[in-house]
Amino acid sequence: MDRSPEPDGRVVLRAGDLELSLLPALGGSVASYRWLRGSGDVVPLFRETPPGADDVLATACFPLVPYSNRIRDGRFVFRGRTVRLAPNLPPQRHPLHGQGWRGAWTVERAGDEAAELAFRHDAGEWPWAYEARQRLRLDAGGLGAVLSCRNLSDQPMPCGLGFHPYFDASEDTVIDTRVTGVWTVDAEVMPVFLKPPTGRYDLSGRRIAGAGLDNGYEGWSGEATICWPARRAGLRIASAAPRFQVYAPADQPVLVAEPVTNANDALSRPEDEWPALGLTVLEPGEETSLAARFDLLRL
Repeated sequence: MDRSPEPDGRVVLRAGDLELSLLPALGGSVASYRWLRGSGDVVPLFRETPPGADDVLATACFPLVPYSNRIRDGRFVFRGRTVRLAPNLPPQRHPLHGQGWRGAWTVERAGDEAAELAFRHDAGEWPWAYEARQRLRLDAGGLGAVLSCRNLSDQPMPCGLGFHPYFDASEDTVIDTRVTGVWTVDAEVMPVFLKPPTGRYDLSGRRIAGAGLDNGYEGWSGEATICWPARRAGLRIASAAPRFQVYAPADQPVLVAEPVTNANDALSRPEDEWPALGLTVLEPGEETSLAARFDLLRL
């Protein structure tokens, strides 16, 4: 049976000792993902959204659709058409993450353990209409999420997808994953060249707080763990996404670890490079999707 949203618009899901709170109207975002360990002990698995937040960048997680990360100067060419997009995070001049995170999503259905959210984009500056959906389900192990996008236009449309979860990064926070390459970036966080992920870019058993990273990784193994030893908790991320984007600023106790399909700035590259960079071209009516798991590790 469907459940009504809370008075503040949140949708709350529970399964066993796990709880997920959603903010559909704020970019289809997650407000919190928690382990209710007992005796009033609440362990945040995603970063907590502050009460009353009205900026999606303050939330716990949001969807990336119909592309992830940046487009250089907001310009790309596809099938002879030049597309120009305005910046959507001033003062950055390169628009990023598509339209879904800046729009309101509707609740299609919501039960005790699962919910489905939808976002409809009409053709405009991004000259294709599409519908995106998030299917979110809690179970005893953790959170399963599927993000999809269907081309509603009568012309082919490029598409990339991703999840953008935030995590607390204290001094003992450790990330562990396997990747084959990392994109170095310039001062505007645009990719420069691909190199082996060694030294400051290493993600193998790495204490990640304050690492000063904002980089895309290639050849992701599809699994990563984030552990908070002081909390006696961790999280396992698993996805078929071929890429992993990591943001761990030097001056903030936060980590972003994103399973994504397309590389940063893929859209501004020539179309014949798109398949290697993770972009899909959707024919009219065609759909693509990305699934991920965010499972609790009880340390």
